[in-house]
Amino acid sequence: MPLRKKRNQVHWLTGQFCDAGSESMYRRSIQESVRLEFSFSLSVATLVFGMFSISDYYLLGLTRKFYLLLTMRIVVVSLCLFVAFLVRYGRGRFYRAWLHALPLWILATGIILIIPLRPESLSTQITAVVVATMAFYLLIPNLLTVVVFASLYLNIGFLVAAVLFTEIAPITALRIALLLIMGIVVGFFALLRLESLQRKQYALLFEERDQNHQLHNEIAHRKALEEQLRVVAERDALTNLNNRGHFMKLAKALLQRSQSEKMPFSLFMIDVDHFKSINDTWGHSYGDWVLTKIAKVCAESLRPSDVIGRFGGEEFVVALPNTNPNDAQIIAECLKKKVAELPLKEEMSELSPSVTIGVAATNSDGVDLDSLITRADQMLYAGKRGGRNQVVVCRDGIKEGEGRGAFNLTQ
Repeated sequence: MPLRKKRNQVHWLTGQFCDAGSESMYRRSIQESVRLEFSFSLSVATLVFGMFSISDYYLLGLTRKFYLLLTMRIVVVSLCLFVAFLVRYGRGRFYRAWLHALPLWILATGIILIIPLRPESLSTQITAVVVATMAFYLLIPNLLTVVVFASLYLNIGFLVAAVLFTEIAPITALRIALLLIMGIVVGFFALLRLESLQRKQYALLFEERDQNHQLHNEIAHRKALEEQLRVVAERDALTNLNNRGHFMKLAKALLQRSQSEKMPFSLFMIDVDHFKSINDTWGHSYGDWVLTKIAKVCAESLRPSDVIGRFGGEEFVVALPNTNPNDAQIIAECLKKKVAELPLKEEMSELSPSVTIGVAATNSDGVDLDSLITRADQMLYAGKRGGRNQVVVCRDGIKEGEGRGAFNLTQ
C-alpha cells in the first residue's frame, strides 16, 4: 500500500485515521471550530436540561424532592457551563479528551439521578434518555470513543436505576433495554459515518493541496528550465555575450527604432589582434581565457543601451543606437585603451593585448544591418592591413583611421 494511502486510511471502528500523525494534524486543523461548536452545543443542551426544573415544580411543588432535583440541576448546569467556558476560552490549543468527555458524564449522571428522585416519570425519562443519547452522538462534537463510553454509562445507569427504583416487570425492562440499545446503535453508526466522511474529505483536500503545491513547484522548475534554455539559445557559451543570432535580432530592432526616430546608428566590428599566435604560443585554453577577459572589458566599456555579441572566433560586434560617428569613435578608442590595459597571467607578461575596431555609422533609412556589418568589416580589415591596434571609422563612405601599433608578441 502506498505510504500516502496508508496515512490517510480511516479505522473502520473508530472513524479516526489509523496513522497517529494524520489524526493529530486533522484535529489541529479543526480544533478552533470544534471549540466554538462544542461550547455552544454544550451550553444549549445544559440550559435545556436546567429548564426542566419548571416541570419539576408543577409536578412536585415546593417539596423536598423538588429542592433536591433543583439542586442537582443547578450543579449539573453550573459544572457543564464552566467546562464550556474552559473549552472556549481556556489555555492550550490542543484537544483534551478528558475535558470534552467530562460534561457528557455530568449530564448523564444528572439524567440518571432523576429516576430515584422522580420514579413516577419513568415513561417520560425514557424519551429523555434516547434524546440525550442522540445529542451525545450528533449535537455535541466529540470523539466517537468518548461518546460511546458516555452513552453506555448513561443508558446502563438509567436501566439499572429504573430496575432498582421503579416497580417494572422484567419484560418491560427488556423492552426499555432494546429501545436504549437501538438508540445507541443508531447514534454510533451515524457518528461513525460522519467521522469517516469528515476525515476522508480532509484527506482529499490535503492531497489536493499537496498536488497543487507540487504543481506550482513543477511550474517554477519548468520556468527555470525555460530560462536556462533561453539563455543557452541567446548566449555565447564561452564569453556569455549575445551569440550571433540573438545579436542580429536585437541589433535589427535597434536600427529600425533609430531610423524611425531619425537618430544616428553606429556599429563596431572588433577583432583581437594576433589571436592565432596566442593559441599557437600558449595553447587554446589561454586563448579562451584572453578572449573572455577582452569580452568582459568590452561589455563593461559600453553603455546600457548598447548591444554586444560574439560574431565568431575572435570577432565581436557592437550596435550603438543614437550614436553619431564622433561619439562612436570616442567609445571605440576608450574600449581599445581598456583592452590594452588588461592585466594578463604571469606567464603571459610579454603579451600586450590589443584590438582593431572598424566603425560604420548611418543616418539613412535605406541602410540595413547587413550593409552596416559589411561596411564595418571593411573598416576592420583596413585597420588590420594598416598595422592593427587602431580604430577605423567610415563616415559616409570616407575612411578615417589612426594607427596605434600592433600586438607586441615575442617568441
